[in-house]
Amino acid sequence: MTPKPSTAATPETFDVVVVGGGPAGATAADDLARQGRKVLLLDRAGRIKPCGGAIPPRLIKDFAIPDSQLAARAHSARMVSPSDVRVDIPIEGGFVGMVDREHFDEWLRERAASHGAQRRSGRFERLERDADGTAMILYRPSGGDGAEADGPLWSVRAKAVIGADGARSAVAQQAIPGIEKVACVFAYHEIIALPEQQPAGYDPTRCDVVYRGSISPDFYGWVFPHGKTLSIGTGSADKGFSLRSAVATLRADAGLAGARTIRREGAPLPMKPLKRWDNGRDVVVVGDAAGVIAPSSGEGIYYAMASGRHAATAVGALLEGASPRCLGQARKLFMREHGRVFWVLGIMQRFWYSSDKRRERFVSICKDKDVQQLTFDAYMNKRLVRKKPMAHVRIFFKDMAHLLGLVRV
Repeated sequence: MTPKPSTAATPETFDVVVVGGGPAGATAADDLARQGRKVLLLDRAGRIKPCGGAIPPRLIKDFAIPDSQLAARAHSARMVSPSDVRVDIPIEGGFVGMVDREHFDEWLRERAASHGAQRRSGRFERLERDADGTAMILYRPSGGDGAEADGPLWSVRAKAVIGADGARSAVAQQAIPGIEKVACVFAYHEIIALPEQQPAGYDPTRCDVVYRGSISPDFYGWVFPHGKTLSIGTGSADKGFSLRSAVATLRADAGLAGARTIRREGAPLPMKPLKRWDNGRDVVVVGDAAGVIAPSSGEGIYYAMASGRHAATAVGALLEGASPRCLGQARKLFMREHGRVFWVLGIMQRFWYSSDKRRERFVSICKDKDVQQLTFDAYMNKRLVRKKPMAHVRIFFKDMAHLLGLVRV
C-alpha cells in the first residue's frame, strides 16, 4: 500500500527514520525493528553500489546470513604484481562468501521489513525541526521504476535519525556541525555474465587482485567471481584516471572482453572514518556516511553492518531515555574494535601503493606463509592476531628487508 503524503499539520511520527538502505542502514533498521521500535527505512530506488562483494565468515555468523545469499565461495586469492608475478594464497580451513549487492542489499531490506520496519522509496531532501524541536525528514518519493513524484515534498517526524546515505551524506552535512570532508577513492565496476565457455585459467573459486599502476595509480583492480556473473572493477582518487579504460584492460587480460555486460556502477568510497558520527542530539551516521571503509583493502560490507549495529544500540538507549551523549558510543565502540586495523591498513596503502616498484615488493611479501596466515586470520575474524608473536617478529624483519631492497623480487 502506498502511503499518503503527510501534510505539515499531520506528519506521521516514527521512533527512527533510517535514510539509506544499504547494508549499514538495513542492519540498523532490522535491529531497531526487532527491538519493537517504529522504524521507517527510506531508500533511493535502483541504487546499487560498486563492490567486489566479499564477505568474511565473521559477517556471515554475526549477521546470520543464509547460504542462499552466497553467489559463490572463494577458496583462494591471487595477487598480481605490475610485472605479472602471480601469488596464489589459499584460504585454509574456510572460505570467503561472495554476494551480488543487487540481491544481497534487497534481502537485507526485506529482512528488516519482515521484522516490522516500514519501507519507502524516495530521495532525502532535508532535515528540519518542528515547533517542539523534533526532527522532520523531508523527502521526494519515487515509484518502483525509480521515477520521482512531482509535487510537494513528503514529510515524517522522527525521534531519532540514522544517516546511511553514502560517502557524501546529505544527512551528515545538514545535521552534524563541523563535519569534515574526507578524501574519497572513486570506485567503478562492471557486472558481467560468465560465458558458457569459460576463459582459460579462470577459477570460479578464486578472487584476483591486480596491483598495477595502469590499473590503478593508488588502489587496485579486482576480478571477483559471483557464480554465473563476475564483478570486475577498480578505483582511484586520481580524478584524471580513466576507470572505464582500466576495467576494459582487466576484462581483456581475463579473456572476458566480449562477455555480456549486465550493469555498470560507480560511487565514491571514503577512506577514513569521520571524527564525529552524531550531532549530540538525535542524529547518527553509519556505513559510508561515517567513512567506515577499510583503507588498503577497500572492504566495506562488514564494517558497514557493524557500524549499523552499534548505531542501533545507541539509538535504542536514546529512546529508552538515556542522555543524547549515548549516540557517541556508536563511533567509540566501533573504533575500539576496529580503529587499529584501519590505522595499520592506512599506512600500508600510503606506502605500498605509491609506486609500481613498491607494489612489486608488496606482492613479493605476500608469498610468505607467515604473512598469508596472519593476513587471513585478521580478515576472517576482523581483529589483529596477537597469539603468534614470533610470526609477527619474522614478518617485521622480512618487511624491513623488502623496504631496504635486500630481497630480490
